[in-house]
Amino acid sequence: MNPFFDALETRDPAAREAALLAALPGQVAQAQRGSPAMAELLDGIDAATITSRAALARLPVLRKHELLERQKARRAADPFGGYSAIGWRGVASGRGARRVYQSPGPIYEPEGTAGDYWRMARAIYAAGFREGDLAHCSFSYHLTPAGAMMEAGAHAVGCTTFAGGIGNTELQLQAVADLKPHGYIGTPSFLKILVEKAGEHGVGIGSLHKAMVGGEAFPPSLRDWLSERGVEAFQSYATADAGLIAYETSAREGLVLDESVILEIVRPGTGEPVNDGEVGEVVVTVLNPDYPLVRFGTGDLSAVLAGACPSGRTNIRIKGWLGRADQTAKVRGMFVHPSQVAEIVRRHPEVVRARLVVSGEMANDRMTLRAEVANAPDGLAAAIATSIRDITKLRGEVEFSPPGALPNDGKVIEDARSYN
Repeated sequence: MNPFFDALETRDPAAREAALLAALPGQVAQAQRGSPAMAELLDGIDAATITSRAALARLPVLRKHELLERQKARRAADPFGGYSAIGWRGVASGRGARRVYQSPGPIYEPEGTAGDYWRMARAIYAAGFREGDLAHCSFSYHLTPAGAMMEAGAHAVGCTTFAGGIGNTELQLQAVADLKPHGYIGTPSFLKILVEKAGEHGVGIGSLHKAMVGGEAFPPSLRDWLSERGVEAFQSYATADAGLIAYETSAREGLVLDESVILEIVRPGTGEPVNDGEVGEVVVTVLNPDYPLVRFGTGDLSAVLAGACPSGRTNIRIKGWLGRADQTAKVRGMFVHPSQVAEIVRRHPEVVRARLVVSGEMANDRMTLRAEVANAPDGLAAAIATSIRDITKLRGEVEFSPPGALPNDGKVIEDARSYN
C-alpha cells in the first residue's frame, strides 16, 4: 500500500515553498476582500507585495483572544465578527456556509462546502486508516466541530464512520464489540477508558489496532500503554480555526506540517519569527478562502525540528505541543503581558533574550528580568529597570546572564510564586 496520502507529501521542499509563497498574495487579497475584520487589520497593505516570508512577518498577528473580543463586540450584526468570508442569509456574504459551530468562548466558526474542509484526511491516513475501514469516532458532534471535522477526513480516506461522540461509555464499548471497527478516532484519554473498561468487563475489542488521537496531550507513556494492548495510536494537531496544522507519522519523530499551512514560530507576545529550533508561539496562515485568517496566532508553543522526516515526507516538522504562549501574570494587582517584556527588550538592543520571573508569595511578589547580554555596559541594569517601571508600572530587578543561558522553552514570563 502507498504510505503517502498524495504526491504533495514528498515534493521537493523548494518546490513546496515556491508554491506556498506564490499562493500567499492571493490569500492576503482574499482576506482583504472577503473579511471586513481582516481588511481592517491589513489596511494599507498591498497584497501583491506579500511574496516572501520576510514580507509576511511584517504583517500583524491575529491572536485568538482578539478574534473573540471582536466577535463579542460585533455579534449583533455578525456572529463571526467580520472574519468569515462565508455565511448565510443576513450574515457575512449571505451564502457559502454549510455549517456553523460554537467553541468555548464562545467563538463561532464557519464550515464551507469544500470536501474535507479541515484537511484531516492526511492525518488519518498517516495513522494507518485506509479505504474500507470502519472508524469509531468519539469526538464531540455537538456544538464544536471536532466530530464533523474528523468524520469528513475519514470519509475522504474512504472509511465508514460510527458517530460515537462523547460519553455513554458502556454503549460505545458495546458498539466496538458489535461492529468491530478497525480503528478509533478521538481523545487519547477516552480511548484509555474504553480499553480499561473492556478489560474490566471482559469485552472483546481486539479489532481496534490503530487510532488517530488529538484534542489533548498524548504523552509517550500513554502511547506505549496503548501499544502494549495492541493499539498503535498517532496524534494530530488541529484547531477549529485553522483545521489540521500538523500530524504524526510512523517515524514518531515530531509532527509533519500539513501541505496547506504556512508556519511561523514567533516570540510570544510579538510577531517576530525566532530561529529554527527555538521554542515560540505557533502562527499559521492557512490557504482557506472561506475563513481567510492571515498570521493566526494559535497560542500554542512549539519549535521546528531540523531535518526531514524518516517516513519520507519532506515538509517541515515541529516538536508538537509544548505549552501555552499566553503567559500573562497578575502582579500586585496589575496584569503583565509577554508583549510588555518584548517592548522592554526592544528598548535595549544589548539584550539578546529575556525572561521575567515572578517569585515570592501572592501579595508579596517580586519581579526579576533575567536578560541575556554579551557585554553589559555601565548603567544598563538601571536603564532596563526604568523601562520595566515605565512599561509595566511595577518595579523590577535585573539580572544578567550570558547568551544561551536561558532555557529554550518559550517562556517569556515565568510565574514561580508559592500559592500554598
